[in-house]
Amino acid sequence: MLNFFLTWVLSAISLGITAYIVPGFTISSWQAAAVGVVVMALVNAIIKPIITIFTLPLTILTLGLFLLVVNAISISLVAYFTPGFSISSFWAALFGSIVLSLVSSLFNQILEQSNP
Repeated sequence: MLNFFLTWVLSAISLGITAYIVPGFTISSWQAAAVGVVVMALVNAIIKPIITIFTLPLTILTLGLFLLVVNAISISLVAYFTPGFSISSFWAALFGSIVLSLVSSLFNQILEQSNP
């Protein structure tokens, strides 16, 4: 349970860092970041696999690069459903999804090294 809570907090911090780095990616409060992480988990579990299956031909044609667009769409859906979280453009969503992936990967790597 502690690991789940720590992962949730680190994901919210990652979302806040992404909002700080990427212009057009805004979060009004830490509560919005915490709710955004929960909504992101639901979108990634339910909606993203459906979008990925529908766009599989484009993903194969672009050798997987279209998954960046799918991630941007997922982040945009999270912003739509989360009060206090907004994204100004598609490009902000695209760059935000890349930065969020990098920051989250860094935190996950640090968490794995500290908890073998």
